[in-house]
This record gives sequence, structure tokens and C-alpha cells, in this order.
Amino acid sequence: MKKQLINSLGSFVLFFLAIICLAACGSKTNRDKENASKDNGEGTAAKASYSNPLDVEFGDPYILNDGDGKYYMYGTGGGAKDGFATYSSDNLVDWKFERQVYTGNTEDSWASKFFWAPEVYKIGGKYYMFFSAQWKVNPTNEEENFMIGVAVSDSPTGPFKEMYDRPIFDPGYPIIDANVYQEDGKYYLYYSRACYQHPVESEVADWAKEKGWYDEIEESWVYGVELKSDFSGVIGEPVLCLRPPLKMDDEQAEWESRSVTKQEVNRRWTEGSVIFKHEDTYYIMYSSNYYAGENYAVGYATGKSPLGPFTKASNNPVLELNIHKGGEVTGTGHNNIVFLDNGEMYCVYHGRTKASGQDRVVFLDKMEIKEDGTLVVNGPTTTAQPMPLK
Repeated sequence: MKKQLINSLGSFVLFFLAIICLAACGSKTNRDKENASKDNGEGTAAKASYSNPLDVEFGDPYILNDGDGKYYMYGTGGGAKDGFATYSSDNLVDWKFERQVYTGNTEDSWASKFFWAPEVYKIGGKYYMFFSAQWKVNPTNEEENFMIGVAVSDSPTGPFKEMYDRPIFDPGYPIIDANVYQEDGKYYLYYSRACYQHPVESEVADWAKEKGWYDEIEESWVYGVELKSDFSGVIGEPVLCLRPPLKMDDEQAEWESRSVTKQEVNRRWTEGSVIFKHEDTYYIMYSSNYYAGENYAVGYATGKSPLGPFTKASNNPVLELNIHKGGEVTGTGHNNIVFLDNGEMYCVYHGRTKASGQDRVVFLDKMEIKEDGTLVVNGPTTTAQPMPLK
């Protein structure tokens, strides 16, 4: 009887201790959860990580760092009709739809359809949106009559109103994908000459014709030109900055020609350019291949002046599909760069996943420039990544 009592008391003590331990562990877990969800003092719940894609269905995404930890994203689509919408965020990861900020295809607008690739710049307290669209003035009824225009607003959430009843300028061929760079009081506009009616002779074109695939290969090229300070036009003649390789033994030819070699389409693209300066070197990033295909990819080139000449990098492409490596991302391209106040850089771009199908979704991955000047994009990722630090 005494032995049974001792055993019972021992069991009770062990059970009691277990209850205390569980309660303590539970309290710690709850405290950890509470600490993880506490406000970080900037109006956003603190998070340890995020994963791609972000919850935004944009093509050609562009993020404006408006200062004070506020960001605005613009892009192609995203719920906008005949124009562009914007989303806002305090942490680059969680985005809130604001509204449609620009609407074209109106009686007063020069633009009729195909509204693409907006970029917004804050200059002198105002916000300037550069964008591509189909020009109404089309006497020969061209299928692609794309031009670049500019609209202005007092707020990043619009409304943006066109500054002029016409495109910025007409180079004599269709153009898309505006990017603007400012230095020493001068502004430079970078754009892509569309592939439309631009057949180019090259070894790749000859090879594709011998295969019986395509009679000709059209190409898009990236140009740069100085902008007037009021954005009403350009100064001087456009300068050719980037184009696809002429020779098949060029180290860039394989990845920049996949639209042709994979028999997607008879075109080679060089588009979606974005330029920035690091130390004394200018970096210009660009996208190649069919924008609606899985081989859309990003490379870069470097130069010593805003208008080049530029030399393509040996580590291209720096961003491409990863399904051949067991991943689920294709069609990575038309990127832009977010410069954080702490000096870090992030690459924002669109891509497709198995879940998104043909819908383009937004990715955000860290990018950096190594000590030897090599540019690296740490993506595409779909696994947990550390949250961007302001």
C-alpha cells in the first residue's frame, strides 16, 4: 500500500511538472508569435521572410521609391483599362491596389491602345510617367505604330495627365519601353525600336532560312538619345546602344537567339532597357527573346558614358528560366531596379510559374555588383528570402 502511494505521488509529480513545462513552452511560443507580429514602428508588421511571386499580376513592373519608406509599383495590365494602375507598399512585399492613375484612348489623348511599360520619376516635386502606346496618327494603317509619351501628376497615385497631345518624338519607326536617366542636368531617353518591319541580315537569320523555318528575322534594338528638359522632344540623333549578335560564335548569340532556335517566332528582341551608374561605370540591363515565351531573359552591358559604347557582359544572362534546374519559373524579363535608402539594390521583373500559366506575375530578388564589377541577380527565387531592409 505504501509502495503504491509513493508510485501514485511520483506519477502525479511528473504529470504536474509536464503541465508546467507545456505551459511555459506555450507561453514562449505565443510571445515569439506576438513579437514577430508586433508593429515595427513604421506601420508595417515585421516579417522575417517573403517568397516570390508577389501578389501582383503586372507585366513590365516598375517600382518608384518615393522616400520615407513608401513605394509605388506601376506596370502593364494590373486591372487597368486603356491605361495604368498603381499599387503601394511600405515594405516592397505587401502591395495594396490604389487605383487607375492614367487613362488614354480619350478624345484628347494621342494614344489609342496597347498601353505598355510605364515608368514614373519624381522630379522637382512632380511625378512624370513615361509610357508606350499605339499612336492615333496612323495614315498607312500600320499594325504596330507604337510611340512614347509623357504624363504628369502632383501625386504618385495620379491622376496623370498627358503633357502634350502627341508622342515625345517620332524617329520614323515604332518604339517602346522608355527608360529615363538624369545626370549633370541632362536627361537621356532609352527606348527599343520595335521588331516590326525591321528584318536584319545575320548568321542566325541565314541559318534559320537554311533550316526552312523563317525567310527573315526581324530585330528590335535599344537606342539612347538626349531629352529636352521639358520632355517636349529630343536633342540630336538617337545612338544605337544594343542589338542582337551578328555572328553565331558570339558568346551572346545562344541565349539572345532562343526565340529563333526554339522556333517560337522569327524575331530577336533587345528591349526593356534600364540604365544606372555604379562608381565610374554605366550598367544597362536589357531583355532578349519573345516576351510571351518561356525564354525571355535578362542580360547587361557596361560603358563609360551614358550613350556608350556598351560591352555585353560575359556572365549573361543574369536572369532566366529555371525549369531546367528543377524550378518552376519561365519568361523572366523586362526588369527594373529598386534602390533602397540603405544602398541595397533589388531587381523587380515579371515571370510566369506553373500556377500562373500565361499570366505574368511580379518577382523581387536581390541584386548586387561584385568587387570586380560583375552584376549578379540572385534569382529567380520561389523559396523564402530575407525581407528587404530599409
